[in-house]
Amino acid sequence: MRAVVQRVSRAQVRTGDETLASIDRGLLVLLGVGHGDGPTQAEEIAKRIVHLRVFPDDEGRMNRSLLDVGGELALVSQFTLYGDARKGRRPFFGEAAAPEIAEPLVDAVAEAARGHGVSVVTGRFQAHMQVELTNDGPVTILLDSEKSF
Repeated sequence: MRAVVQRVSRAQVRTGDETLASIDRGLLVLLGVGHGDGPTQAEEIAKRIVHLRVFPDDEGRMNRSLLDVGGELALVSQFTLYGDARKGRRPFFGEAAAPEIAEPLVDAVAEAARGHGVSVVTGRFQAHMQVELTNDGPVTILLDSEKSF
């Protein structure tokens, strides 16, 4: 799994005129599921997200996690994180998991985060969504279940 984690002061996910999710202080996570990902990767990446220390402590250092600050998590599925454009201008998405595999794993990440005590909202799987956010910092971290970066 791959995740783009952004510390936000607010975020909103919409499809058309419908607001699917909205959070204040917390993390907006764009999540991609790849071939070979399963429940183990879902639990591991959820744990890494909720414990990631990207919020400032009293001295201004990034030393607090989502759990420490009582922040919210907005989780949005994004298969394009597996886009490979190394061979040209049109991305190849062959490393992204098929929707029938990816959707339950995205749900598993959300449930695992909830199991850690985090309030989680989500987008709608396979929907065309508009994501608005105010990146706080800005702070953006890349995570990969294979720890390749």
